Amino acid sequence: MSNEFLLDRGFWGWLYKLLTPVEWLMTQVMVLFHKFLVFIGMDSIGFSWVLSIIFLVLVVHACILPIFIRQMLSMRKMQALQPKIKRIQNKYKGKTDQASKEAQSREMMKLYQDNNANPMGSCLPMLIQGPVFMCMFYVLSAIPYIAQGKRDPLGAFDQATAQEFAKTEVFGVGVTTNFVSADTAGKIVIGIFVLLMCAAMWYMQFNNMRKNLPRESMEGSQYKMQQAMTWIFPVMYIFSGVSFPFAVLVYWLTNNVANLARSIWQIRTFPTPGSPAAEEKAVRDHENENKRRAREGQISLEEEQLIQAKKEAEERSTQGYQRKQPVRKRRKK
Repeated sequence: MSNEFLLDRGFWGWLYKLLTPVEWLMTQVMVLFHKFLVFIGMDSIGFSWVLSIIFLVLVVHACILPIFIRQMLSMRKMQALQPKIKRIQNKYKGKTDQASKEAQSREMMKLYQDNNANPMGSCLPMLIQGPVFMCMFYVLSAIPYIAQGKRDPLGAFDQATAQEFAKTEVFGVGVTTNFVSADTAGKIVIGIFVLLMCAAMWYMQFNNMRKNLPRESMEGSQYKMQQAMTWIFPVMYIFSGVSFPFAVLVYWLTNNVANLARSIWQIRTFPTPGSPAAEEKAVRDHENENKRRAREGQISLEEEQLIQAKKEAEERSTQGYQRKQPVRKRRKK
């Protein structure tokens, strides 16, 4: 460990200084969870601190979930509006004068307002989630420096509390220990955590590409690039993971598992139109609707379609196949 906390220097030091209120709140929540776990009988030094990290990550995800659901609903609205957006774009295609640009902007804005859609809605969770998890990383990285008096206290973590945290060991590994400073058994435990962390990230990306991409997008150079990135990011995690304290790996693994669970739920509940997941959801919704109708004593969707087809066939046989021509109304003179 160096004598100076590097995240307090340069650009990152300036950025994390702006995020101090969020960091302060996180330390309060984390220490509050720890006090509760000690109150119900857990040791003050030990697994209670690891559970506090896990609970803090889960609380953050729970707070972000409503925003994430709004993002999914906003994306659905935007997907439904794509044909109308395309028509507006084609209408002004090739027109570069200022009047045409302003008219296109007005029509697009009116379309969004009439349908209560926000093209920036999908960016909001990332704008919130990114700084929040940056702060969690910063707090867990700063605690060992606070414990050794190399950094000022942060929120609920004064030097005594940080020292108590730093004494924690789980699976024979100290929470402030990294891969380089750990013994052989510790290296094995940290290696397992890093592999699980990478595996969760890899499967999340793999499952999204396998199930949540439109079939027409599953080809070409862009798709091959996405496949390559599925492997590149987890491999990068391996090199960065071995240098972080074990407490950061606990946070990172919990965060990746929570992201994986949320991604699986998203693909099942809000699949991309035209994707294999959307086809599976259509079959699932069809079966659930038939089960609901069976419980309520109603006819199935297939029977309803058959009755409708018979009705249309009878109408055709009675009226013939000739389409009835519309009668033009006479204008009053």
